[in-house]
Amino acid sequence: MRAPHPLYRLVFLSLLTGALPQNAWSDEKAISIYIGSGAGGGYDLYGRLVSRHIGRHLAGTPIVTAQNMPGAGSVTMTNYIYNVAPRDGTALGIGSPSLPLLEAIGTQGVRFETAKLNWIGRVASITNVTVSWHTSGIQTIDDARTKKTLIGAISPNSPLTQLPKALNSVLKTKFEIVSGYADSNATLLAMERGEVEGSTISWDMLRNQKADWVEKKKVNIIVQYTLERSRDLPNIPTALEAARTPEEKQVISIYVSGADVGYAIFAPPNLKTESVNSLRTAFSSMLKDEKLLVDIKKLNIAFDPTSGDKIQNILVNQAIDYPALRDKLKALTAAAESGP
Repeated sequence: MRAPHPLYRLVFLSLLTGALPQNAWSDEKAISIYIGSGAGGGYDLYGRLVSRHIGRHLAGTPIVTAQNMPGAGSVTMTNYIYNVAPRDGTALGIGSPSLPLLEAIGTQGVRFETAKLNWIGRVASITNVTVSWHTSGIQTIDDARTKKTLIGAISPNSPLTQLPKALNSVLKTKFEIVSGYADSNATLLAMERGEVEGSTISWDMLRNQKADWVEKKKVNIIVQYTLERSRDLPNIPTALEAARTPEEKQVISIYVSGADVGYAIFAPPNLKTESVNSLRTAFSSMLKDEKLLVDIKKLNIAFDPTSGDKIQNILVNQAIDYPALRDKLKALTAAAESGP
C-alpha cells in the first residue's frame, strides 16, 4: 500500500491541531511573563512567583519563564504586550499599577489602552506610602504643604513619582521630586544618607526590608495611597482623606485606584475568548495551590487576590472619566502653580 503524500499528512496534522482546545499549551509553546521593571522589587517578585506556579494549572503544563523588560515606568513593556507580542496566550505582562493613570493623564509614549488589555488576575493589592526621614521635620500632609521636601524617585512615569506629584497639583504640597534613582532601594539609601528627605515606596517593601526603621520610628509615614486605610496602617490618613473638595477627591481617587490593580497579570488585547478563559481559570486554580501558598509564606509577602474580570470591569468603567480627568487636572495644576 502506497504511503500517503506528505502534503496529505500535513493537512491532516493541521486539521488535528486546529481541533485541539485553545488552552492546550505544550512544552514547545512556552509562555513568557514580561516584567516592566528590573530585577528586584515588587513587580519582579510577583511576576516570578506566578511564573513558577501557573504552568502546572495549564493544559500541557507549558514552560513559563519570566523576563525583565524595564523602561519608562513599565510603559515600554506594556507597549510591547499591547502592540507587538503574539496574541495566542503565550505572552503575559506584569507592571506598574499606575498604567491606567499614565493612560488617563495622556503620558507621552503611552501606546496602549489598559481597559482593552485582557486582565488575568491579581495576586495582591499594593499600598504605596510617602515617608520622610525622622530628622526632616515633615510628619504630616500639613507639614508638607508648608515646607519643601526632597523626595527621591525612580523614573518620571513611576507611580512612586506620579503620586507625590499629584499631591503637589491637587493638595498643594511642596514635594520636590529628585528622579533618576535606579530602584526603590536606591531611594531609601539616598534618604538614609541625607541626599533626600523622603521617598514613596510600597508599604510591603518597607515593612519587609526596613522593619527596624518602622519599629524604631526612623521614618514618618505621611500618607497612604489607597481608597480606604489599610488594616496595617489604621492611623495613617489616605490621600483621599486629605482632599478637600469633591473635585479634588475625584482626581485623587483616579491616582490611588492603582492600589486595587496591584500586582496583576495581563495579556494582549484581541485574544480568543477560549485563551482568556483558560488563563483566568489557571490563575484562579494557582491561587489555591499549596506550593504557591508555601512560597508566599516563605517570602512573607502580601496575598489578597482578585479575579481578572473584576479588574477588567473596574478599568472599563474608570476609562469613561479619563477626558474629564485631564481637564480637571490641568485646572488644578494651574491653580497650584499660580499660588494662593
